Amino acid sequence: MQSDAHLIEVHNISKDYESGDTVVHALKHVDFFIDDGEFVAMMGQSGSGKSSLLSIIGGLNHPTQGKLFVDTLDIYGLSSEQRADFRSEYVGIIFQSFQLISYLTVIENVKLPMAITGIDAGQQKEMAVKVLESVGLKDKAHRLPDQLSGGEQERVAIARAIVNNPPILLADEPTGNLDTSTAKDVMNILKQLNNNGQTILMVTHNPDLCDYSSRAIRVKDGECFLH
Repeated sequence: MQSDAHLIEVHNISKDYESGDTVVHALKHVDFFIDDGEFVAMMGQSGSGKSSLLSIIGGLNHPTQGKLFVDTLDIYGLSSEQRADFRSEYVGIIFQSFQLISYLTVIENVKLPMAITGIDAGQQKEMAVKVLESVGLKDKAHRLPDQLSGGEQERVAIARAIVNNPPILLADEPTGNLDTSTAKDVMNILKQLNNNGQTILMVTHNPDLCDYSSRAIRVKDGECFLH
């Protein structure tokens, strides 16, 4: 990567949604950057546009206007196949509702992102076990998601997001469904990942979680305010 480039560059991003005859302006001319190794909290109330922005940065949601650069790549200038390769290589996503596959075991869920990587089965298992160990769930590798607590399911979601060792981790309300004590455990895992070099962008409506981040971006009515 060029030395003067940021890892993530958001340039004049807008996103509109049509609802009948109405156009909803979810994001309005958003500009900011995130550098390699940062832990950035994106704060805002429900409906402020922060989840739309996270999905755009993850290569999942084409903006109406503007450009997104990741490691100098123009993400929405890529073909859909190239963008899928980008997501596989660069981005791990922790979804708000875990999105674990109910009929797959913990380790099978964690191995899912490796399905298109060409990594052989033995190495996939080794990588999945290692990452489950890092989140304290090695002993529950063969359980189904509904046999786990909410906090344990969140840790499986984290393990799945980081198993390919992506440089960028996107977390959408990672503690939204958890009690205070469990939320603290999850945030400590994310902080440790960041200490080990992972760049993290976390969406949250909880101002207390900003203590774990290096800086915050506030989203209100589709506009960003840097802190």
